[in-house]
Amino acid sequence: MSTQTAEKIYKEVRALRQETKTLKELVFLIIQDAEGKYKDLFIKRILEKSHSRPEFTFINKKEFLKQISS
Repeated sequence: MSTQTAEKIYKEVRALRQETKTLKELVFLIIQDAEGKYKDLFIKRILEKSHSRPEFTFINKKEFLKQISS
């Protein structure tokens, strides 16, 4: 492979990296939450909780109040 070919490939890869970076930023701007970014630890805890079984079961309002007040 000649030096010119290697330089051409390098320039193309650099351009593609820049394009990818720009597209990622654009996508994340669109997806970004209006409230801001959440801490990774918080997200991890919430995801773990979402996969676990619920602690309480809602039957009626009296039972619900007993469950959350104990």
